[in-house]
Amino acid sequence: MSQTAASPSLPPIAFIGGGNMASAIIGGLIHQGHPAGQIEVVEPWAEAREALRKNYGIDAQPEASPALQRARIVVWAVKPQTFKDAAAQAKAHTADALHLSVAAGIRSDSIAQWLGTERIVRTMPNTPALVGKGMSALYARPAVGAAERTQVEAIMESTGEFLWVESEKQLDAVTALSGSGPAYVFYFLEAMTRAGVGMGLSEAQAHQLAVGTFVGASELARRSDEPPAVLRQRVTSKGGTTYAALQSMEAAGMGASFEAALRAAEQRAHELGDEFGA
Repeated sequence: MSQTAASPSLPPIAFIGGGNMASAIIGGLIHQGHPAGQIEVVEPWAEAREALRKNYGIDAQPEASPALQRARIVVWAVKPQTFKDAAAQAKAHTADALHLSVAAGIRSDSIAQWLGTERIVRTMPNTPALVGKGMSALYARPAVGAAERTQVEAIMESTGEFLWVESEKQLDAVTALSGSGPAYVFYFLEAMTRAGVGMGLSEAQAHQLAVGTFVGASELARRSDEPPAVLRQRVTSKGGTTYAALQSMEAAGMGASFEAALRAAEQRAHELGDEFGA
């Protein structure tokens, strides 16, 4: 079940990495009233620093500095392959903070070893967070207290919905399902748009119809108490147009292929932890 949290007053927050996901969270926090002056960002790329300055009035720093010491929460929004080096640079300034990682694949055991702390939460968000419609899962190590969990919830609530998982291994499945999931939707939107054009619609018409269908069907599934299989059956009359389409998909093995694709994403998430972890 998805959750939303109350929005407690948050302490100063630092972001290691200032790219798209960090910007989504920062934008959500500022929209909820968290002052830009209470946010520190470390971002090596000048273009990303300029975007943060232009969009949020935040003067990001190119490298870790003692300015990080005021942060009570540190959000790690770095690529998996750069996490270890970034941690080495910031460790001396973030010893007393709660750490929230949005890096795919990097396990909390590795993060704990690199940072010398057990107060770590991992989350797997997705790109709809950029428009406040993200879906995230959270995992906390045992040392993270209830009040700290509430603070993390308030941060992630600014990007959309969230849920907690009890096993860190489940985050690999979350990565495959919702973390990578927007790309699957975009893939089908591309295919539907191409098909629409091939059947005589303009690209703009086909795109609008495809996107609107995904939005509407998703909202129907969200509001309904019935499982997707039942909703699908209600649209499908034997011998009708939907039946013909679904029969074609089944004959092509699309369902099994799609499940195999998600398994491949789950496996890759696991491999990232092996490749770039401690």
